[in-house]
Amino acid sequence: MTESRTKRTQTLAAAAKAKSQAKTEAAEKAIRVLVKRGEPVTFQAVQREGGVSHAFLYNHPDLRGRIERLRAQARLIPAPAPAVNTESTLVIALTGQLTQLKKQHRQEIQALREALEQAHGENLDLRRELARRGGDTSSRPQIIGPR
Repeated sequence: MTESRTKRTQTLAAAAKAKSQAKTEAAEKAIRVLVKRGEPVTFQAVQREGGVSHAFLYNHPDLRGRIERLRAQARLIPAPAPAVNTESTLVIALTGQLTQLKKQHRQEIQALREALEQAHGENLDLRRELARRGGDTSSRPQIIGPR
């Protein structure tokens, strides 16, 4: 019984080692693919490309060190500046002006609405005062604006 248990343990250990080796190869291949494509090498990108877990990558010292070095190198290289396109720049400038004009228009409309509300309130107060003093407001037509 002890001999069969030892054999099973050895078989399981060999299977675990083979599985770990396959994952390591998949992760290394993923790193090579990412570098070849010019994509950033991060734990998440390697995990996604290689089909391995984050935990495996973090617990594997060689892979972890390699990914961290490649990630640090990518941060040191500045991203290429976008090509200056005068048409695109013009569109951006005009869009900004249009946005500013819309904002100004909304503010002016709000100010006019508030002034109109205040004028209506004053008009109502004046009509109430006129009615209180005995003036008849119903027989005269109300004319708003210039004659």
